[in-house]
Amino acid sequence: MATAEVQEIRATSYVGFDSITQQIEHKLLKRGFQFNVIVVGQTGLGKSTLINTIFASHLIDSKGRREADEPVRQTTEIQTASHVIIENGVRLRLNIVDTPGYGDQVNNENCWDPIVKYIKDQHSAYLRKELTAMRDRYIQDTRIHCCLYFINPTGHSLRPIDVIVMKKLSEVVNVVPVIAKADSLTLEEREAFKQKIRAELFHHSIRLYPFDTDEYDEEEVQLNEGIRNMIPFAVVGSESNVIIGGKAVRGRKNRWGVVNVEDEAHCEFVSLRNFLTRTHLQDLIETTAQIHYEAFRSKQLLALKENARPQQA
Repeated sequence: MATAEVQEIRATSYVGFDSITQQIEHKLLKRGFQFNVIVVGQTGLGKSTLINTIFASHLIDSKGRREADEPVRQTTEIQTASHVIIENGVRLRLNIVDTPGYGDQVNNENCWDPIVKYIKDQHSAYLRKELTAMRDRYIQDTRIHCCLYFINPTGHSLRPIDVIVMKKLSEVVNVVPVIAKADSLTLEEREAFKQKIRAELFHHSIRLYPFDTDEYDEEEVQLNEGIRNMIPFAVVGSESNVIIGGKAVRGRKNRWGVVNVEDEAHCEFVSLRNFLTRTHLQDLIETTAQIHYEAFRSKQLLALKENARPQQA
């Protein structure tokens, strides 16, 4: 049966259903929002510092070795920290998953397995709760919405482990690569390094976030294209304030001058922060549910169906 075309009608007087957006906003503000991010990279690349800089709060401590006699981690560990951040009446529950020990061994074979397993475990836990007969009205969502992947600022090319891990992670989570401690590169070296990385990502068919869909309008498509042309973000993190022109700014001071973290001429921190919090926060959450989780869910349900067939026979 063909669907009849729906006619658009203008109300002759004010009805009031345009307030539905305010009603939705009121309910969402009462419930709050949740964002789950995992940080992956070698020890010493400033993962903790960058997270603290992005959210303008001291949220996690560095997990690097502090003493000479402190043992080196032999495996990739998974450590989580949860905080509720409030800004202008909006409550954001931020879950940060750190992966100390990743890439620090002499033999790094399969060091990414605990990370991929953890991400899949969160999908599995959500699916179990979703399939429960008496499920909660609001299921606690621990699915990872974003993976910040930290690249060593060598200026040469991606390491083989970077290629393997980003390819594996991109299949289960939204991966956002960043060049850590970018102030160790000149502007020319930084741009050349970014171009090499983009070429390698294309060569190895590594599909990174953001993704375009038919639902996006022209402005959103252009915004995503601009972000893809900027990836990987070359960033510098700092929790310290330095004085520039009588004004305190977050930055790093050395004998040659000051790197202002929030100066777009110095690094791309502001672009990364805006991308994660001001333009794509909701899309990261939705993409996790609609693409990565749906792919996992479909695979699991098909497997359950296949396993049930021999028993029925």
